[in-house]
Amino acid sequence: MNILQVDGLTGGYSRNRPVLHDISFAVRPGEMVGMVGLNGAGKSTTMKHLLGLLIPHSGSVRIKGVTLKEQPDTYRAAYAYVPEHPLVFEELTVREHLRLTAMAYGIEAAAAERRVQQLLGEFRMDAKADVFPGHLSKGMQQKLMIMNAFLVQPDLYLIDEPFLGLDPLGIRSLLDQLREVRSQGAGILMSSHILATLEQYCDRYVVIHEGRVRAWGTLDEIRNAWGGKEGERLEDVFYRIVDGAEQS
Repeated sequence: MNILQVDGLTGGYSRNRPVLHDISFAVRPGEMVGMVGLNGAGKSTTMKHLLGLLIPHSGSVRIKGVTLKEQPDTYRAAYAYVPEHPLVFEELTVREHLRLTAMAYGIEAAAAERRVQQLLGEFRMDAKADVFPGHLSKGMQQKLMIMNAFLVQPDLYLIDEPFLGLDPLGIRSLLDQLREVRSQGAGILMSSHILATLEQYCDRYVVIHEGRVRAWGTLDEIRNAWGGKEGERLEDVFYRIVDGAEQS
């Protein structure tokens, strides 16, 4: 069973003017899917539907086989989200953020503390553990968001432009962690403009343009569908898809 299944999703902020039109794709356990598109293509709106912040006009979003309406607790407990812009509590330290997340997800205290220490070390945040967010750089705040997600160890990771503000070592730590959780069976949906990185790490891709899925599958499948040559990079295939969509 797919960990995430999106079928015929049409939606947006107004029923009279939907942003998304018949979006369909899936994420399997142990798979990383890259969501690709220009600014304004509909990627963030898609994410908001997956998070339950927007209700589909039609179609469905299922995580672990259930919709948010059917089983809200099961649905929400199955994923962790890393936003594009850090969302922090100014009155909580880094360590307190992580402890709050552990409590919210019912993680046993001793196991949570071990995991917190491991993540602080992995992301080189040991020295900032008891610092408030106002004294952290944006990149460090982003690391905090990422650590919160990995602390939970969910079945599905929803990750939106995670590389913004991260230093090279932070990017490497993130990608190492993603590779590890994927090997353990988690599904990952990652939206990013860094196509070279997506090409290196992702198994399949969903290309969204003007609110519609223009391509979906492995890089070889997308190349073949859009007349690409063997070995052609994701970036070049993406440009051809966008140009073709705008000319049609």
